[in-house]
Amino acid sequence: MTVASQVKQTLSGLKGIEANLSSLALRTEDSDSKRTLHETMMIVHEVITDLKKRVGELEREEFQYNGF
Repeated sequence: MTVASQVKQTLSGLKGIEANLSSLALRTEDSDSKRTLHETMMIVHEVITDLKKRVGELEREEFQYNGF
């Protein structure tokens, strides 16, 4: 497995985690838990954004990684 495909697989997993955190935040009744889940979801979203940039860099630097 190439580095690019591993990074993209990690990105996919993080998107799933973000969705799960969002779902849990919507379903919980406790306001403190809701806030904590939302804050964590926002942090994960920042990581996703940074990782997307890195995927773009990998694809520009190593054209063989395009389309993985």
